Amino acid sequence: MSGRNGFLLLGGISSVGAGAVHFLAAGMHTEHATLARLMVVLAATQCAVGLTVLLSDRKIVVSALAAVNAFAVAVWAFTRFADIPWVTGLTAEAPAVADTVCAALGALAVLGAAVALVRPGATLPPMRSGFAAAAVGVLALAAMLNGVGHVHSHGDSDDHAHAAGEDHGDSWPRAFDPGKPIDISGVPGVTAEQEQRATALIQNTLAKLPAFADVTTIGALGFRSIGDAATGYEHWINTGYIRDDSFLDPTRPESLVYRVDGQNRTLVSAMYMAKGKKIDDPALTDYAGPLMQWHVHDNLCWKAGDNGPQVAGVTDEQGNCPPNSINPGAGNPMVHVWIAPHECGPFAALEGHGAGQAATDGRRTDTCGGHDHGGGHK
Repeated sequence: MSGRNGFLLLGGISSVGAGAVHFLAAGMHTEHATLARLMVVLAATQCAVGLTVLLSDRKIVVSALAAVNAFAVAVWAFTRFADIPWVTGLTAEAPAVADTVCAALGALAVLGAAVALVRPGATLPPMRSGFAAAAVGVLALAAMLNGVGHVHSHGDSDDHAHAAGEDHGDSWPRAFDPGKPIDISGVPGVTAEQEQRATALIQNTLAKLPAFADVTTIGALGFRSIGDAATGYEHWINTGYIRDDSFLDPTRPESLVYRVDGQNRTLVSAMYMAKGKKIDDPALTDYAGPLMQWHVHDNLCWKAGDNGPQVAGVTDEQGNCPPNSINPGAGNPMVHVWIAPHECGPFAALEGHGAGQAATDGRRTDTCGGHDHGGGHK
């Protein structure tokens, strides 16, 4: 290597280090097959260009080193703030140790390539080159050790991850805590694609629904209460969002659920609705299989209110509503996605009247029995 551009050598080693971390990251994202495959391709490319510049300093090779690593760093930077929706699992998340080190190594590779392109004859003293290469190796190793034992699920600052080797069996529903790893794996009858979609929905809801946390501001967005605060949970609906074509969109939730504590309201869940679909529509039942159970309310009675219809109660055994209220029928199918802890899972329905009617011949999968989570009507 005598006489070679010292910065280019450092850039090549950094690219190999970043590729090694990306190889590990691919294994950490196996719940998102497409994302994992893309990471493998990127890792292999970073390693390939990094090794190639150790053998050749041709301009095209150096340019490839800069381009590949600049792309990797740009994607990392973008996903600190925003999702890339066409790749499942590539959603906004706060910087973590492994991905930050990987990005830093990629940036160092870009810097080394840039110096080599501008100053082809630049050199580094052998001792400095050796220390720099050793530091790169230590950084890459530290990043990989930090990532071992975790399978990351993107979506919020708490880095919702599957703990490797953690065995929860196939029980469902299971308790949900947004501050802990998302675990919806191993449920019988759920395909890998369904699990991926459900995970992404939880992540997106956790990341974006808090924009509606201040109940005093949502009226201006078109939300209105249905008047069920006495149940302990208050539902606010948005008829504009109900009528549009959005589907399971946390930026346009058809209904918001707040826990009631006197005059205080805490946002705990979205209640998504599927406009114009039947409860057994494959678009609903196949979305996440038995993980998510859509339901309708065919026994609700509504009365006129100052700010739109209000819930007046439920039909009696003869199917009659309280005076001055009507039962309009089942309406659109709906499903909850919680952003607050819930012992019956992230898609839990309110139990009792709040559970509604699900299209199933067996045990409901969105309740866990014997618990009263507010007794709400939706």
